[in-house]
Amino acid sequence: MGTFSETLRLASMDGERSVEMKALVDTGASYTVVSRSLLEELGVKPFARRTVELADGRRVTYDVGRAVATVDGCTETTLVMFGEEGTRPLLGAYTLEGLLLAVDPAEGRLVPGTEYHL
Repeated sequence: MGTFSETLRLASMDGERSVEMKALVDTGASYTVVSRSLLEELGVKPFARRTVELADGRRVTYDVGRAVATVDGCTETTLVMFGEEGTRPLLGAYTLEGLLLAVDPAEGRLVPGTEYHL
């Protein structure tokens, strides 16, 4: 596993509100997590609750919503989890795969995905 930061722009589904942030790219993280207050400012509405296991082994339950993510000029609708206040934005694998981006761990950067499995 490796981590590095990348610029992430999240927007409301209608595209009227957006915010740009530095997000931690963690090759072991499945989902994108952003603080609840930021998602509420964007107008993101939860549609489900999911229990996930954190890196430290704790199990927590988060609300899940949909937002539009843009990274490196690639844009796609993605799932986002409503994190606690003060949560550092985390860019997860689900979002990266939707954006057709892959991680180059040796260089600590994102690259166009070149190998897809159907």
